[in-house]
Amino acid sequence: MTPDDPAPQDTERRPHLHWGAGGAPAPVAERDDDGYADLRSYAAIGDGRTVALIARDGRIDWLPLPEMDAAPAFGALLDADNGGCIELCPVEEFTVARSYVEHTNVLTTTFTTASGSVRVTDALNSGIAGRLPWSELGRRIEGLTGSVRMRAAVRPGTCLNTAAPWVHQTAHGPVLRVDGLTLAVRTLDADEVTVGDRRIDVTFTTSPGSRQLLGLVATEDEPLFLPRAEDVDRGIDRTVGNWTAWMAEFSWDGPWDTAVRRSTLLLKQLSHAANGSMVAAATTSLPEDPAGGKNWDYRYAWVRDSAYALTALFRFGLREETHGAISWLLSTVRENGPEPQVVYSLDGGLVPVAEFRDVPGWRGIGPVVSGNNAAGQLQLGVFGDLFAIVSLYVENGNVLDAETGRLLAQIADLTCDRWQAKDSGMWELPEARHYTTSKLGAWMALTKAVELAEAGHVPGDDARWRSEAERIRSWVSEHCWSADRGAYVWYPGSDQLDASIVLHAISGFDRGTRMSSTLDALRADLGAGPHLYRYSGAHKEEGVFLACSFWMVSALTLCGRVDEARALMDELMPCANDVGVLAEMLDPATGDFLGNLPQALSHLALVNAAITVSEA
Repeated sequence: MTPDDPAPQDTERRPHLHWGAGGAPAPVAERDDDGYADLRSYAAIGDGRTVALIARDGRIDWLPLPEMDAAPAFGALLDADNGGCIELCPVEEFTVARSYVEHTNVLTTTFTTASGSVRVTDALNSGIAGRLPWSELGRRIEGLTGSVRMRAAVRPGTCLNTAAPWVHQTAHGPVLRVDGLTLAVRTLDADEVTVGDRRIDVTFTTSPGSRQLLGLVATEDEPLFLPRAEDVDRGIDRTVGNWTAWMAEFSWDGPWDTAVRRSTLLLKQLSHAANGSMVAAATTSLPEDPAGGKNWDYRYAWVRDSAYALTALFRFGLREETHGAISWLLSTVRENGPEPQVVYSLDGGLVPVAEFRDVPGWRGIGPVVSGNNAAGQLQLGVFGDLFAIVSLYVENGNVLDAETGRLLAQIADLTCDRWQAKDSGMWELPEARHYTTSKLGAWMALTKAVELAEAGHVPGDDARWRSEAERIRSWVSEHCWSADRGAYVWYPGSDQLDASIVLHAISGFDRGTRMSSTLDALRADLGAGPHLYRYSGAHKEEGVFLACSFWMVSALTLCGRVDEARALMDELMPCANDVGVLAEMLDPATGDFLGNLPQALSHLALVNAAITVSEA
């Protein structure tokens, strides 16, 4: 909101949302005095191109258009005053209960007031044959009991202070424009639509059985199709049907069913439908450290996440996603190679260099960043991730093309040369070292390369790859094991620990007494309840890293400690919010979310932990 553009409802008292189980009244307000919502309050909806974050009070505070990595036209998540949002809630005080429609990424929120109750159903709509060629948000309003006055506002923001929105009058009604976007509001049975110079406000009044709509359609640098409001409303039902049909192909009969299915649906939101890439998270610049300074843009595709995603997708019998992901990755590496990058843009290009934006950040915790400098780092783990993906693909009965085989042989040779170099490690740290898990990433790459060559998938003489893999194993055993700590250390000469070593119980490097002892040391030194910090000293500057907690479940299982793994998994289940969303980190003392969300790595680790335990 800006001082020169007041809304009709600004003179009314802001409704107070009560935070309580099942929407029961409680004395804690949802938003702070500056208008920022608690990060645990967000649910996510998506359409294969972008993701919207909806707070419990019905406000959409994050919606980049048309793609996830675009500047956010609605970005109040990072700038409450000028970021823009889409509001929809009762005028009077209310309580809230919400859930996803079963087996879908469509959200329902039930508001209850003194005068009645109303259900809002939110969807980023899909089309008859997949995603729509435009972006379409549908917000259905259904009266349940009594009569409820609802207020809505569509107010684009400044795209992180890079553009100014305005309303443009056309022959077919007003549209909103900002930064190359054209947006139109569609309404059904509204009481009043008020057009400002930068926003559009709408009011509704519900009754039992009433059905109304607030819709938004958008395009970028192209004409805008204007669907009828009734068609947007029908699109919500079609989207429910599309998600339900997709989940019907999902095969899972193991434990923690609700969490596994919800995580899979959220991962599908983070998958870019156009080419199969997967973003690490839907947001940028949500703080890992409440004191600030550790804010990153995660709206890009890390090779590591793709490797973990394929493990789950193959297990669930999802064919199109697995082939799309590996085809995108291999073509992207080929075009930008031969050395694989850590991270790529969603369209398969290089990630832009990080730029700082002049906006306050969530609750004033900066910096706000677009772009990511990790792409320029050497991380040896990416070699292992790439070969793990390819190995998994052929293990599931598929065949590589000849060009990919030659590319992989070239990368295996490169791994032999590169593994002896210092790198930034999995955690993308500024100081290059001989990190233990980085060496094991190279070991995994060469071990998988040998297996692929023996099976006839990769050409060439694998003798060198076999020899270097054994050399890495010996080097790690000699230099990275500390008898005093009873653990693999972070890097040679250190007595500090790194939780990512658990990934090499999963890779198969060590599932014996040394690894089991390391797991105990990690839980003793890096543990906070059921959770783990990433590495020694991390507790001083960030929350616990949720993926590490679930990786520990998998590692315990593979080291033969299945009962402990099951108990830990049960203990971890409450770390998601009320609709199953996981962030990157949380504060173990309060349960508050930290870091970007929904975080793919957290959900992937949960899913793969469930798979590992169920197969034990």
